[in-house]
Amino acid sequence: MRGRFLTLEGGEGAGKTTLIQALKRWLDSQGIEVVVTREPGGTPGAEVLRDILLNGATDRWSPVTEALLMYAARVDHVERLIEPALARGCWVISDRFADSTRAYQGVAGGVPAERISQIHTAALGDFQPDLTLILDLDPKIGLARTVARGEDATRFERFDTQFHDKLRQAFLDIAAEEPNRCEVLNALDTQDVVASKAIAAIETRLGQTV
Repeated sequence: MRGRFLTLEGGEGAGKTTLIQALKRWLDSQGIEVVVTREPGGTPGAEVLRDILLNGATDRWSPVTEALLMYAARVDHVERLIEPALARGCWVISDRFADSTRAYQGVAGGVPAERISQIHTAALGDFQPDLTLILDLDPKIGLARTVARGEDATRFERFDTQFHDKLRQAFLDIAAEEPNRCEVLNALDTQDVVASKAIAAIETRLGQTV
């Protein structure tokens, strides 16, 4: 049986990594093989592009160039890791996927939605996640969390507040446009509550009572 493809989306510092770890533990406990991955990245070639995209000056690339680079990485990711894993029955959980391009390069970057959609169709056809969990959080809180981690800020973390406010609204709009695929979670809830709500969404939406 083909596996399931789950993606986690949201602004910087929303807690995607923590939730992914919780979901992996839950699925592992039920005997389901899980592949955890991320975007941009996930394969050797895509990781090279990740380094190019996340480092350097904020104006290093135009939003259109970013979108094309993201999809170059995404195609490699899908072809070499995601699709083979799903075909052998694994569940794949990705920290970000195509919705991030719609939000970052599209809404916040100014690339028209139709153009992003055309790029997606040309690159991946109708390939989409089975379920997308969107972690919603005030950007100021999320960015403060990234600072507290003590790591060097990425290009995207260094964009101004207006950019991050647009991101938040973009993800909420995506969820409103595609309610059958997307579930919004309050990232201010405790880690246990967020994980519990995410698991409930998986069980309800995917009919999965593992």
